Amino acid sequence: MRTPVVLSLVGIAVLLIPLVAPAYYVTLMLPFMAYGVVLLGLNLLFGYTGLVSFGHALFIGIGAYTGAVLTTHLGVRHMELILPAAALAAAIVAAPVGALCVRYVKIYFGMLTLAFGMVFYTFLLKFYRITGGDEGMRMLRPYLLGSEWTGFSKTAYLIGPYYYFSLAVLVLATLLMWRIVRSPFGLCLKTIRDNPLKAESLGVSVPRYRWYAFMISAVYASVGGALLATPTGNVDPTLAYWTHSGNIVFMVLLGGFSSFFGPLLGAFAFIFLQDTVMSVFPYWRLIFGAILAFIVIFAPGGLMGLFARRRRPVEVSRA
Repeated sequence: MRTPVVLSLVGIAVLLIPLVAPAYYVTLMLPFMAYGVVLLGLNLLFGYTGLVSFGHALFIGIGAYTGAVLTTHLGVRHMELILPAAALAAAIVAAPVGALCVRYVKIYFGMLTLAFGMVFYTFLLKFYRITGGDEGMRMLRPYLLGSEWTGFSKTAYLIGPYYYFSLAVLVLATLLMWRIVRSPFGLCLKTIRDNPLKAESLGVSVPRYRWYAFMISAVYASVGGALLATPTGNVDPTLAYWTHSGNIVFMVLLGGFSSFFGPLLGAFAFIFLQDTVMSVFPYWRLIFGAILAFIVIFAPGGLMGLFARRRRPVEVSRA
């Protein structure tokens, strides 16, 4: 089955979910769409540029806390203003952080991003008069398209207007990222990933292009963080903790970082697999660790890689 047909069927299914599925499963789609935005940006850095960030939850936290501060303390309740503000806050932080981190590669880049992430986590945890400490900060219900949706209960608001708003943001983010990775800029990132010395010899400024990718990735993560904060109604320092960064890297690996849509599949599988495993096993991280080990050893291409393997024999037999 061709990709456009599959995408059309998936799109129709996602649109119909609030109409046919129980409310609980509809609410599980909300973190999927938020993480989908985050992972689109992270995979630009990981899959297309070849840099693995272990501290990307820093920018998820920035987006979530930006939304909380705006709605709780500044009275800004319009989501159309919160998302650009979150993107701007992430860009301001990512500019100096990225300028330092992209000068290093491999494990050194990963450890630097982890260090900055833990610095931000400590700030959120210790400066309780500003951030609320470990109790976090409230995220008030935002307005959507200028409407307060006052006649909706919290559940009706989340599985109705907010669901479709989040879906629209995810679709727009996907289309924009598709354009980015297919542009000359995206081709330069692939060249840098495969052979940075050759890219330098062709006149491409490797640190500068890595910095651009880092900035875009941070903006995507922050927008996803703002979307993630609304369903819970509260943001806390665990959003910026290193285990959260590990979760989103796991999602990319689960779906397959070599495919554009792999991270989206990984986010979907992670959310629903986590919900299932946590309801059965108290030590769910042990199960996820085993799954990660299996993927790295037997399916390095992730779930998308497994689907591609299944299609190849069919194509060969038809030929």
